[in-house]
Amino acid sequence: MKGLYAITDPALTPGQQLFEAVEAALRGGCRIVQYRDKLHLAGDQLQIAHALRRLCADYGALFIVNDDITLTRAVQADGVHLGKDDAAIDEARFYLGRQTIIGVSCYNSLQRAQEMARAGADYVAFGRLFPSRTKPHAQPASLHTLRQAKQQLQIPIVAIGGITLENADQVIEAGADMLAVIHGLFGQTDIEQTASKFNQLFQPDKS
Repeated sequence: MKGLYAITDPALTPGQQLFEAVEAALRGGCRIVQYRDKLHLAGDQLQIAHALRRLCADYGALFIVNDDITLTRAVQADGVHLGKDDAAIDEARFYLGRQTIIGVSCYNSLQRAQEMARAGADYVAFGRLFPSRTKPHAQPASLHTLRQAKQQLQIPIVAIGGITLENADQVIEAGADMLAVIHGLFGQTDIEQTASKFNQLFQPDKS
C-alpha cells in the first residue's frame, strides 16, 4: 500500500459527479479509494458503494469503506477504515475475515498506533497534519509523530488532513507511505492530473 489514498466526499462531488471524479482519480493512477459518506441513508450508500467497488475493480484499485463493517461486507470491499468510536479490530476481523484490510485512525497518538498494530491493524493513519476543510476542528497531528511511527512500526502509515501537492513532499519525507486526500484531489479542476502528480511524488526519480 503506497501512494495516493483518495477519500470521497459526496458533498464535494454530488450525484453522478462522484463516479466521474473517482474514475478520473483512477485514470491518474490512484490505486486506493475510500468511500466516506456522511450524507446518504444506508440504502443509498449500499448502491453507491456497489458502484464504486465495481469501478475500482475495473482499475485494479483497492476499495475501502469508512467506518461501516456491515457495508464493507455487503459490498465485499477490500477493506474498512475504523475510527476510535467504530468497531474494535477484533470485532471487525471476526466479522470480515482475515483477508480484509483493516486501517485505523490514530490521530496524533503513537501509543494508539502501536496498540492497533499489535491488535492486527494492516495500516494506521495520522492526522490532521494541516488545516482541513473536511474536518476543520480535528485534532492536529505532527510530522514528528509520523517520523517516530516510521521508525517503530512495521505496517504502512497513512497521513491525512489538509494535504496538497504543495505540502505533500514533507509528509512523505517524514515517513508517510500513503497520502489520504479529499479536497486536495476532488476539489481540483483536473482530478486526473492531480492524482498523477501526487503519485509522481512517490517515484525515486520525481525530480
